[in-house]
Amino acid sequence: MNKILKWVRNIIIFFFVSTIGMVVAFKYIPVYYTPLMFIRCGEQLSRGESPRIQHKWVPLEEMSHNMPQAVMASEDNLFLQHNGFDIDQILIARREAQQGKRERGASTISQQTAKNVFLWPAHSWVRKGLEVYFTVLIEWVWGKERIMEVYLNSIEMGDGIYGVAAVSEAKFGTDPAALTPKQAALIAVTLPSPLTRDSANPTPWMNKRSNKIIDLMGKVTRFPYPEAKEDNSSKQQPADSKKHHKKKSKKKRK
Repeated sequence: MNKILKWVRNIIIFFFVSTIGMVVAFKYIPVYYTPLMFIRCGEQLSRGESPRIQHKWVPLEEMSHNMPQAVMASEDNLFLQHNGFDIDQILIARREAQQGKRERGASTISQQTAKNVFLWPAHSWVRKGLEVYFTVLIEWVWGKERIMEVYLNSIEMGDGIYGVAAVSEAKFGTDPAALTPKQAALIAVTLPSPLTRDSANPTPWMNKRSNKIIDLMGKVTRFPYPEAKEDNSSKQQPADSKKHHKKKSKKKRK
């Protein structure tokens, strides 16, 4: 009995040490691969196809501000306000399911990130419980900026395409920093079903949905970009104001 208790204790200690260690490490280390990437490669091999992963990590400050605004407008309006879970949306989704309506997801961007980076896509109470655990951890350790950065770099955005850098190049032939509001909105439309929706060849419904997202992008709370980018813009403003002041002073002397 004592041996069994020791084994259980050691397993619990190992679980918490390893999972917390991973979360802390990924606060600073880019996430180059996720479980879903390997699962998709296995599915491609089973179909007799060559495995393919298009993925390139880019820092958040090298992405267009349209991208985080688009995914918040489409996937999680209250991303900057909640602590990882949108309780109201969870209750609404549960009530609709009980009424026999079409099942819809209520996962926040934080929950989706936790699932993408640490878990597998299957539906089960075990996986859902672990998703809650990892969501609490990344909210606590990473914060919103890092969660958004990892989300936009790791989420599936097409067949074999992961992250905003890869989808920008594959679908629009551009850099992630140059994405327009329309392109960002079309990418956001594909996220619930990236293997059946193509951001480069949108259906009429996708175009209609993307226009709604563009409208919402200006209404949801603006995502705060890294300080380095804000510092650059703030440094330019005093310089411009000084030039403007000099021009005025010259006119007065005349």
